[in-house]
Amino acid sequence: MTDRILIRGLRLFGYHGVNPEEKIQGQRFEIDADLYVNLAKACHSDRVEDTVSYAKVIKTLRRVFTERTNDLLERTAEDLTAAVLAEYPEVLRVDLTLKKPQAPIQADFDWVGVAISRDRK
Repeated sequence: MTDRILIRGLRLFGYHGVNPEEKIQGQRFEIDADLYVNLAKACHSDRVEDTVSYAKVIKTLRRVFTERTNDLLERTAEDLTAAVLAEYPEVLRVDLTLKKPQAPIQADFDWVGVAISRDRK
């Protein structure tokens, strides 16, 4: 399956991190997601009902990202992919990158993060 819905650079503010100040002050995070979906029907019908609405997926990602705090990006990424697969049965696979541009590390970097892929079981 090569059809994908792409979400790039979704910026969200959250309180994820191991350090206590991260849970108090929070910081900006960024999400990139590839949703593997059969888009053939939507390509022919031109109807939003025949695809997965990226607007709805973004609402799901925002809700899951902000409803709890985690120490690890790994856990947060797992929560995000699990929610997309649970709420959108048309999605067969999710590739998700969770970036932390302002991680409290004394180094010059663009961002640190995790990338995970989850398939529908």
